[in-house]
Amino acid sequence: MKILVIEDERGLRENITSYLNVDGNICESCNALTPALQKLSDYDYDCILLDIGLPDGEGFGVLEYLSSSQKNEAVLIISARNSLDDKLKGLNIGADDYLTKPFHLAELKARLMAIHRRKAFNTGNKLVFNEISIDMQGRTVEINQTPITLTRKEYDMLLYFIANKGKVISKNAIAEHLWGDEMDMYDSFDFIYTHIKNLRKKILEAGGKDYLQSIYGMGYKFTD
Repeated sequence: MKILVIEDERGLRENITSYLNVDGNICESCNALTPALQKLSDYDYDCILLDIGLPDGEGFGVLEYLSSSQKNEAVLIISARNSLDDKLKGLNIGADDYLTKPFHLAELKARLMAIHRRKAFNTGNKLVFNEISIDMQGRTVEINQTPITLTRKEYDMLLYFIANKGKVISKNAIAEHLWGDEMDMYDSFDFIYTHIKNLRKKILEAGGKDYLQSIYGMGYKFTD
């Protein structure tokens, strides 16, 4: 993803960009409203992380600019403000999610991926990938028009792999995206292998292709 981080606190801004860059994202950043609006005027982004308390104005101005310019970037507000009024205002004028500081970077990333996925799949009705059909609202999956039963994690994992098809995804990235802070409870990533094995088996048994590949020493890839 190409991400714009709009945050005036230097330490947090640098921590966020460093953390997100690990997975191959392209992160740009700015510390105030004016340079943020200039960047948005010059470039397109997949997602924006937006602090609403900026030194030269309210971050809500970014949402108003996106709306008036008919731009479609996904926006996750990150703010120390915890009032219901601020949350409702942000969501009502175009933000996709609102995360209150302080937060864990793993949760930030999971929420960012979720809103990007919703945007990429058109907030979705149906997502079709070859013989795989996913009802995004009903959270159901069909292979060659035959329904298959997936657990919640298997369903989320399938969406995650399709959204990142063709890319090698590390076990750590999968764990952080699907389990967040819960991954700290596990001593190894064996639980990921179990979920992937079960998902692969269900796809194959329903007549689907063998999309899931294990890349030795690196992770997994969902092939086209």
